[in-house]
Amino acid sequence: MQAFLIDWLSLLARWLHFITGIAWIGSSFYFIWLDNHLEKPRDESDAAKGVSGEVWSLHGGGFYHAQKYLLAPRVLPETLHWFKWEAYSTWLSGMFLLILLYWYGAGVYLIDPASAASSAPLAVALAAGFIVGGWIIYDLLCKSPLGRDDRLLGLVLMLLVGLLAWGLCQLFSGRGAYMHFGAILGTIMVGNVFFVIIPGQKEMLAAAMRGEVPDPGPGLRGKQRSVHNTYFTLPVLFVMISNHYAMTYNHSFNWAILIAITLAGALIRIYFVARHKGRASPLPVLVAVIILAAVAALIAPRAGALSAQSGEPVSFADVQLVIAMRCSSCHSEAPTHPAFPAAPAGVMLDSEQQILAAATAIHQQAVVTRVMPIGNLTGMTDAERATVDRWYQSLEPDHD
Repeated sequence: MQAFLIDWLSLLARWLHFITGIAWIGSSFYFIWLDNHLEKPRDESDAAKGVSGEVWSLHGGGFYHAQKYLLAPRVLPETLHWFKWEAYSTWLSGMFLLILLYWYGAGVYLIDPASAASSAPLAVALAAGFIVGGWIIYDLLCKSPLGRDDRLLGLVLMLLVGLLAWGLCQLFSGRGAYMHFGAILGTIMVGNVFFVIIPGQKEMLAAAMRGEVPDPGPGLRGKQRSVHNTYFTLPVLFVMISNHYAMTYNHSFNWAILIAITLAGALIRIYFVARHKGRASPLPVLVAVIILAAVAALIAPRAGALSAQSGEPVSFADVQLVIAMRCSSCHSEAPTHPAFPAAPAGVMLDSEQQILAAATAIHQQAVVTRVMPIGNLTGMTDAERATVDRWYQSLEPDHD
């Protein structure tokens, strides 16, 4: 019942996280687009009122006319819409999911027996420290003199993000490292909203309500953090789906793959932001495509690279014994492992027919990516993986 409850809570939290994430990213992307499409107001009276830019758009069968004031309108409207709860809800649901799966279930998803953080309390403490420390270091850098030079700050942040990816992959399982990398970037993003962007907007609103000219400083700081957020978005989205692709997080150079895909995502976003401004160079996208192609080429399985192109023939009984000892505690009609109330992904390996039907998936995950058993909970040995490999090769002699 406990495992079922955790699964159910995980489902609800993941669904909520997905919904709120769409709302946050959608509004963020829209306002970046809006800001980059503003044109000088054509009506001189609008400019006299303090309008710095405007844009006309057509959507849903109607015309929209958006205007941006340089600081604040002379007369504040009765209704003023804020955009903050999308960010807060996304972070809260994401942290709940992280705690539920990766902290409460540290022994399954966070700890790698070969990693530095080999005990659950140590792993969780380190994970929490990285999340809090990541925000503190980032915020201090932005507030330092370095923060006045966007290009230099961006270069330093890129180097630190690369170091972060490497460090997490040394401490945790690949899957746990990737998820915490995303959680740290996500925390920085929501920290920007909570501690910088919204307070700055409140300062500007308070000054306008007092009849004073708002200080532009908070708005400029908020704009800087908003730009950082939009460049973090695609890397965070990659992390959200990465747990489905063990070829990335379970690779021996998982940290380099994470850095490369993060850089590619940021470059793609740079291109689209520039495209909004009407002066986009294809170079960022070209570099991103080259990076992604290089990653794909480097992690692709090599013919003959697996362990057992030769050796004693393996019977089905031999491989069935390995599967029974190392896989069936989870992948069964009635799993015996307490963490899984039902077979993960619906894959059951109780019968010969089921094992043969899943042969390619078994080989891919137990031999090629070595992601299964998850966290090697059942202690599958290299010799047993070689047994699975020889059996699979015997099924398809022409298999590369």
